[in-house]
Amino acid sequence: MAALAAASPGGDEGLEEDEDELEPGLDEAEAEPEVAKAAGAARGAVLTRRGITLRVLLRDGLLEPGRGVLSIYYLGKKFVGDLGSDGTITWQETGQVFNSPSAWATHCKRLVNPAKKSGCGWASVRYKGQKLDQYKAAWLRKHQPNVPPPDESLASEGEEEELPEDEEEEAAREGRLAVPEPAAPKRPEERSKKQQGKGPAEPAGTDGGSAGKRLEVKPRVPVRYCTLGTRDSARNPQTLVEVTSFAAINKFQPFNVAISSNVLLLLDFHSHLTRSEVVGYLGGRWDTNTQLLTVLRAFPCRTRLGDAEAAGAVEEEICQSLFLRGLSLVGWYHSHPFGPALPSLHDIDAQMDYQLKLQGSGNGFQPCLGLICGPFYHGNPGVESKIAPFWVMPPPEQRPNDYGIPMDVEVTYIQDGFLTNDVVQEMTLLVEFYKGAPDLVKFQELWSQDQTYLDKLKGSLASRTPKDQSFSHVLEQIFSLLKLSG
Repeated sequence: MAALAAASPGGDEGLEEDEDELEPGLDEAEAEPEVAKAAGAARGAVLTRRGITLRVLLRDGLLEPGRGVLSIYYLGKKFVGDLGSDGTITWQETGQVFNSPSAWATHCKRLVNPAKKSGCGWASVRYKGQKLDQYKAAWLRKHQPNVPPPDESLASEGEEEELPEDEEEEAAREGRLAVPEPAAPKRPEERSKKQQGKGPAEPAGTDGGSAGKRLEVKPRVPVRYCTLGTRDSARNPQTLVEVTSFAAINKFQPFNVAISSNVLLLLDFHSHLTRSEVVGYLGGRWDTNTQLLTVLRAFPCRTRLGDAEAAGAVEEEICQSLFLRGLSLVGWYHSHPFGPALPSLHDIDAQMDYQLKLQGSGNGFQPCLGLICGPFYHGNPGVESKIAPFWVMPPPEQRPNDYGIPMDVEVTYIQDGFLTNDVVQEMTLLVEFYKGAPDLVKFQELWSQDQTYLDKLKGSLASRTPKDQSFSHVLEQIFSLLKLSG
């Protein structure tokens, strides 16, 4: 094992992967005869790195089979595999068997990033913390000592997996917390614990130590993503970033989205009630055949800063509501009360975390949608709130420590036939929850020269109403409650 300490990280992985791409049908079992010829009397003959397989390294004692000895770290997600005595890899989460590191790495990375073309397996997969290509280099030094080492400048160029072995170190290097194991939907609710206080709400993101976000009195000027550069802890996490269209980077949107008008109605109403940020869940369904994400319900989080007990109860209630309605958690929403509906750096990191969280241990890609509502931003055209859907694409492979890329998501809006009892009940509960709060919007005060905040709310909701107009009196009753809630 001492030879591994001197092994150059990355080795010649770029070349090995290129060959894999040229001959995708060739697995390690087929490649091994190439090694067998050199393993006998001709062991000193020059052997291509392609011919060195896991089975060869096992046979020659550099590796030993075992459970959980293989791992991949990719964009905050950890994958663990078992190494079989026959050189196969079994992914622990699903039991799937792969014939090579490249096959396993490509499969896992595409779950996180559907645009990923190849996995660079020998540079990505670690055996007991050491990259497999270091073991391959050690084998070459032992059996072909006279062969000059490969050009290290080609080693795994641009790969995201240049990460410390420890998950916490990895998270620190990425500039965000490690993503926990899949569980009941928590992350948006955890955000609400931090950000929905009776005082100022904290900004989006996973860093609970950031300064609280107060009423936006100074406009924040958005920046273009290309100006951000490498992740910098000194940069203001509240920096707003312009979203990028998929067409602008010559890519197709990897999924389609349809959103119910009742979803927009409820989250818009929620966002209008308070000068603090609000947050909530999105429930719906994901169809793997049509690649369509349908958002059918909004679940506002009614909780306050520091009230962990109430937050847990709200979370449990939402989980039960999702289950009883046969819905899945498909995303989250939050508001920028007086600012534009653009993601901040915190929002980008939070969205990436949620995407990984919702991905879970499933076998296929599942998207997570983020919605930002800007109810009182005077830059909006007219009284209608800007509700912006976004998704985060992993940074370019040659710049793994950059921020994720906030992408503008094209959606289809579906007008509901009627206002459901669920929506009416949620609106009533929200009015009661914020009643008398110091950050409650004063709806009888002027929002503009000739419109009150209540006029503004009514005008915004008008564009999101169902086809059936018989519900109008119900909304008027809710509006009357708002007048009395201050």
